[in-house]
Order: sequence, then C-alpha cells, then structure tokens
Amino acid sequence: MGSQFSDDSDQLLSAYDYDLPEALIAQTPMVPRDRSRLLVVKGEGCQHQIFRDLPQFLQPGDLLVLNNTRVLPARLLGRKVSTNPGSEMPPLAVEVLLLEEQAQQCWLALVKPGRRLKPGACVEFGEVDNPLLRAEVLETDTATRGRVLKFEVLHPKLSFMNALEQLGQVPLPPYIQSLASQPEQYQTVFAANPGAVAAPTAGLHFTPELLETLTQQGIPQAYVTLHVGIGTFRPVEAECITDHTMHAEWVDVPEETVQLIQQTKARGGRVFAVGTTVVRSLEGVATLCDGLVPYCGKVNLFIYPGYRWKVVEGLITNFHLPRSSLLMLVSALIGRERLLQVYQEAIAQAYRFYSFGDAMLILPEAVIGGR
Repeated sequence: MGSQFSDDSDQLLSAYDYDLPEALIAQTPMVPRDRSRLLVVKGEGCQHQIFRDLPQFLQPGDLLVLNNTRVLPARLLGRKVSTNPGSEMPPLAVEVLLLEEQAQQCWLALVKPGRRLKPGACVEFGEVDNPLLRAEVLETDTATRGRVLKFEVLHPKLSFMNALEQLGQVPLPPYIQSLASQPEQYQTVFAANPGAVAAPTAGLHFTPELLETLTQQGIPQAYVTLHVGIGTFRPVEAECITDHTMHAEWVDVPEETVQLIQQTKARGGRVFAVGTTVVRSLEGVATLCDGLVPYCGKVNLFIYPGYRWKVVEGLITNFHLPRSSLLMLVSALIGRERLLQVYQEAIAQAYRFYSFGDAMLILPEAVIGGR
C-alpha cells in the first residue's frame, strides 16, 4: 500500500487548512464514551454512525492496536523563589507544563513567564510555608523554547510522582475552555503506563463493554505505549512541509504486540491503529528497524502524503487541527483532497471536533492503494 504526491500542493502547509466554526470544538466529553458519533470512510463514500456501532464494520480476525499511555498531572502552578530574602515584592506566579523526563527528576517543560525563568532560577510548588517540590532551571531548550528543570522533592516521605499527584493537574488542550470535565474523562479506560502530557484521544471513545463485545466477536486488542508529548501538538511552521522535523517521542512496542500483528496479517486479518500515536509507534519502528520488531526507545517519523505504509491498514482517529502534522498523517492514508472533503462533510453534519470530539473510522478499502 503506497501513496504519491498527487500534485505539488500536497507539500504546502497552506494546503492543509480549513475553517472550523468555533461552536464545533467539543468542550466536554460524551457520556457514555461510546455514544459519540462515528464517521465511517469506506470506498468512495461516507456513512454516519455512533461509535458503539464500530463492531459491525470490523471482521473476526481483525486486530485493534491501542495506546495504553496514561496522562500525567503534568501542569504545575508554583512561584519563583526570590533571590532577595528581604524583598517585599509578591512572589512571581509560574506555570509549568512537563513534556518529558530526560533523566531522573530532570524534565523538559514549557514555562510561563519564560522571560523571567532563566538558567539558575528556582521555582517552588505547594504551600508557601511548606513546599513539596523545588525546581531549578538548568538550561533553555532551543528546539521547543522550553526549559530543562531539575526537581527536588522537599518532603522525606514522598517520591516525585507522589508529589506530582498531589500538586499537579491533568493538562487539557488550550481550546478546551470548559471546566466541567473530570480528570479521569481525559484518560482512556485502558490507560496503564503514566508518562503522557496529552491523551491519545481516539481511545477515549472505548468503554470496557465495547472492548468486551469486540473480543467476543473475535476482534482482539493489542497495546503499545507512546507517551504523547510535544511532537503531537507542536505546530508545523515550514511552508514546505518536508522541511518540518518531528520531535522524537518515546515508544514501547512489546513482543506480544508484534506477534499478534504478524499472526493477524498471516491469517488475512486487518490491522487497525486506534489513533495517530499508534500509527507513529508502529510505522516509526518499522521504518527505523526495517520491519516491525519489539522496540523500546525514541522515534520521530513524520508521515505525510507520499509515505509508503508498512504495518497499518485501517485507522480510528478524531478530527484534527488545521495545518497539523496529524492532519498530514491522515492525508497520507486517503489523500489530502479527500480528507478535506470528509472534514467538510463532518462540519456540515455538525460533528464535534478535537480531543473531546467525535471519531472517524477509515476502512482499508478507502486507503490509497487499497488492500
């Protein structure tokens, strides 16, 4: 299965733009989760369903691959420690968003206000008279414009993760203004391995009951771990998209998952990725290692039209932001022009977009090159 640039415009950032009415940006999750809508892309057309209808579009012997990362309470509110103990100035409020751990208790993070947090600055978190965490700014990261922070736990009976659970907040995307959702609603029901700073949102639609129904119908599930980081939401800024470099992300593709994928393909079943993070995990490893093998480490594969697929045959995904690398990835499956037509259909039908929004199922028959 492969794809080629249909024309030079596929390489232009502006070609991945679309207008979305603000009212269609989902502010709260659907309850129950599997009552969200499902736009099915099949053959030349589309079909409008409910997510719980997913089993009728899959076949016994197919395999769903899901991302079992768990979102950290990665948003911390603290204050800059004054270097002048006698100062009567109020402490400077600081917001920190952890992105990824680079060494033990040493994190790459986005910080506000960045101009006031230069190397050597210290920030404390917790009560003013009894802080639980302190962080020193070690350096500025030029790639992300973030900071590298070295954390120290100030309470002898707490681990860093204990302190983070007490002080941190699950970070919601900036386009979600509502405070009505609960933190667990931004976790998948199969979340197991803490480390992400954003949810693998395609997985949010699944309930335990739906997963059980799929299993009983002969559609098993396998898991990878990709800790969603800045690579997912970092904007593409280069007008020629081939000049964009993806931020590397940590993934774990276990041996059991590799074996299940191989067995599925051997018996003629189809491999469906649940979310773009799963796509990047499987295709990233297959590209790096010249074939899918068990792997634990970093990948930074940027998928856009012209990419030749190695593992994934179908996709379950949410609706993505304009000009995003995620939109380009999905375009590589069904073509940019068709994807934008599907998005216009979704807008006309008032689908809910982005993290808490509705879902799209791309069947292998709709993929460029077919199966």
